[in-house]
Amino acid sequence: MELIKEKIFVLFPMISTIGLLIVIPAVFLFTLWKTSFTSKFEWIVDAASTTAFVFWVFQSGNWAWIGYYFRYLLVIILIYVLIHSWRKVRASPFKIKYNSPQKFTIGMYLFLIVLFGSYNVFAITSYSTDDPAIELQFPLKGGAYYIGQGGNHVLLNYHQEYLPQQYALDILKVNALGIRANGLYPKDLDKYQIYGENLYSPCDAKVIEAQNGLPDFTPPDSDPENATGNYITLICDHSDATIYIAHMQEGSVMVNPDEMVKAGQKIGKVGNSGNTSEPHLHIHAEKDGVGIPIQFNNKFLARNNLMR
Repeated sequence: MELIKEKIFVLFPMISTIGLLIVIPAVFLFTLWKTSFTSKFEWIVDAASTTAFVFWVFQSGNWAWIGYYFRYLLVIILIYVLIHSWRKVRASPFKIKYNSPQKFTIGMYLFLIVLFGSYNVFAITSYSTDDPAIELQFPLKGGAYYIGQGGNHVLLNYHQEYLPQQYALDILKVNALGIRANGLYPKDLDKYQIYGENLYSPCDAKVIEAQNGLPDFTPPDSDPENATGNYITLICDHSDATIYIAHMQEGSVMVNPDEMVKAGQKIGKVGNSGNTSEPHLHIHAEKDGVGIPIQFNNKFLARNNLMR
């Protein structure tokens, strides 16, 4: 039974990710491609619902699983399908007298337009915030780093549900193809691009807390009782907010409480300790028990942003 549960836990994120990023968009696009529309209005509502869905997936999907740049191919395919399907319907009347099944189909398309149109609006609003942000130096160097969780809305950043971790970022490293790991969900930690990456202090700061002795877990195992895993908390010289850097590699933490560090100073390595599904860097700023925005080079980051 435990083996079955583990297999389900491993397979679910892979299946759901492939479904969201590949299978469901393919169904939408294939339907638009093959349908013989009887009127331009039918085509418009189908095309609009397909476009709304594709752009929602473009904005909110976790593309580091199958390749960051693949999402641009999805948009190119959408444009091609729109042009192809329009050519088939451009000589048709704008509207006809629809039967009951046609009315139901049109109603479903209109519902999807409203639903995914709203999701797109929420995603767009996630790219910025009016709350004052703390400026930090990016804590990773020498690669392309992908924001897996980040932004100002729960659709792009699940941390927004938790007041102390609002605006938190989960950061991965991707290879030249924009993929975060060698395999969809490998157990070998070294197959994740970010595992073992050096971490650098994001500011001149005082170290408040440090944990160094917790183990790195093999995905999908985790440690909910020690959610942050090996971590460091800092208070930057230019702010009284507390900076949390979590899920560090066992034995890699190079600083101690009450130590002063400089911006850019090496402080440890990225690991997979604590309550984490796979190796990544978690970083957030907290003030009076509430998460506050952080930015790097005056840039507020959201899911699908890249830092180089």
